[in-house]
Amino acid sequence: MIAELGHFALILAFVTSLLVSVVPLVGVARGNAALMQLAVPATLVMTGGVLIAFAALVWAFVTSDFSVALVTSHSHSAKPLIYKISGTWGNHEGSLLLWIVILVSFAAILTFSGRAMPMVLKTRTLAIQGIVSAAFLAFSLFTSNPFARLSPAPLDGNGLNPVLQDPGLALHPPTLYIGYVGLSMAFSFAVAGLLDGRIDRAWAIYVRPWITAAWCALTIGIALGSWWAYYELGWGGWWFWDPVENASLMPWLATTALIHSVSVVAARGIFKSWTVLLAILAFSLSLVGTFIVRSGLLTSVHSFASDPARGVFILGILLFAIGIPLALFAWRGPQLTNDGDYQPVSREFGLLVNNFLLTAATIVVLIGTFYPLGLEMVSGARITVGPPYFDATFNPIMGVLVLAMAFGPVMAWRRGTLPGLRLVASSAIVAALAAVLAGLALVTGISLAGLAGIGMIAWLGGGILADMVHRMRRTHHVGFGARLGAIQLPVWGMWCAHLGMVVFLLGALGNGLFASEAVVRAKPGDVIDLAGNEITFAGIEARQGPNYVTSTAMLDLRRDGQLLARLEPENRLYTAERQTTTEAAIRPRLSGDDYAVLGDGDAQMGYTLRLYHKPLVSWIWAGAGLMALGGFLAAIGRARRPQRIAELDAPT
Repeated sequence: MIAELGHFALILAFVTSLLVSVVPLVGVARGNAALMQLAVPATLVMTGGVLIAFAALVWAFVTSDFSVALVTSHSHSAKPLIYKISGTWGNHEGSLLLWIVILVSFAAILTFSGRAMPMVLKTRTLAIQGIVSAAFLAFSLFTSNPFARLSPAPLDGNGLNPVLQDPGLALHPPTLYIGYVGLSMAFSFAVAGLLDGRIDRAWAIYVRPWITAAWCALTIGIALGSWWAYYELGWGGWWFWDPVENASLMPWLATTALIHSVSVVAARGIFKSWTVLLAILAFSLSLVGTFIVRSGLLTSVHSFASDPARGVFILGILLFAIGIPLALFAWRGPQLTNDGDYQPVSREFGLLVNNFLLTAATIVVLIGTFYPLGLEMVSGARITVGPPYFDATFNPIMGVLVLAMAFGPVMAWRRGTLPGLRLVASSAIVAALAAVLAGLALVTGISLAGLAGIGMIAWLGGGILADMVHRMRRTHHVGFGARLGAIQLPVWGMWCAHLGMVVFLLGALGNGLFASEAVVRAKPGDVIDLAGNEITFAGIEARQGPNYVTSTAMLDLRRDGQLLARLEPENRLYTAERQTTTEAAIRPRLSGDDYAVLGDGDAQMGYTLRLYHKPLVSWIWAGAGLMALGGFLAAIGRARRPQRIAELDAPT
């Protein structure tokens, strides 16, 4: 009965989404306020229907209702409760419904938070969001019904993919989807603005919180996925340039450009075309990720098995979301005139270069992701595009971008530079030279690329610290605490995000340059030396988990004879699914992780052990967290700062 209620609620939401998509736009065309106002209650009804449907699906998983086919395929009565809940979105149908939940919830938030918005802009934005919601609701109902019944119902389920039975995977998809769906709001605002023919500073102020929220969520979601791959898959790496990883990176790069571009529109009323185009492309790239995961084009631990009908449906949504808005942009884009000008030496020009570099990086990732797929479809040849390609193309572009990041914050709007530019430039140069000399003196046999990386990180860090010192000097006549208070929260957010990039790069470079690895065949009692540590293999022990059994290796980690920790990597056999997973043992430290993986073997022949020392690797995720925190601080600061939106909305 609960499943039927959820199915009915989903149908109701679909019908209501069609109402939201059509009637308010008719009201705008006719100037009928009553029809326009219908967008708000209809959006809330649509949202309510989707939330009821999702709650019904969660209930089916929690109660192990195996008369629902989805529950049978992706759950088991012996699973811990957290994995019954996360199993709701650990599959195609459930993850699609979660996407729709976030999609309609964002529209509902707009109905409450956009009270100061012009009615026409709000109505059109809700209508566009309704169209997107209708497309995905149709996708769910017609090709991916999560409430399909089984008769007779089996006594138990098949279980969830063991690699998904992890807390990281319980958090990663919802967070990433918030980022993807946040971009749908930017898309809806962009299309609504094009229909209205008015992209101005007020429009930018309204849309900026949604873009910032999407960027923060994407940053956290990608970091969670990387962290999960690092500790769960047992390969010791944190990024593999997997096509599905790339599918999340591309919208992040486009959104990073978008978040800077919309700031220029809000401050100066220029870069309107850039901003609208980036908003359309960023959401389109998030749909590309959805298409990759559900089309069956590739096999990945991140992808869902699917039939061709689903791939064709999502491809249709993708073409619709790209084609019509781009045609609208081609029609209305030339009419978006700038409100001012700027000089080559200005913050605007610096942000234009930023947009160009980020767009180029996105194109590089797009080519590296789809070229192998396209080649296989055309010729049948299979190739792999991996780290060598991205090291040669993506990394140099991002290196130039990192160098430019030191100067952007101290450039003045419109023309000229700030007095602090000289301080920032000299500090960045001194820091880079000092770091390179230190690298040559302290690291034996360091490569030219390693030295360039060290210098680049020091350049950016020195530039940020110099900018902080310069801004403090402006208020030298007051106490230190007052100086800190005088700096606006968005500036703190910018510093935090940029310092997050420094921390991230330190982690990536430290891990890349100084990691140690040993792959050995060992028997109990053997001692392995790695990175100055001694690792004693004490033996293998069988253990019982909540829904699995393990073979657990006991490894004693010592330095200079002192016991530091016992590492216990596992091989788990999930009894319901009859699948085996590898669970790494990690000793995390700020200086670096000690990482152990148990392979195959037996007591006679020995066991394969993969042992790693990963310097500074945890800084990678700490840096991502700082970047997301910086975006959050900037958003809070702008929300608190008084905005003369009504004045900006007034015709000029």
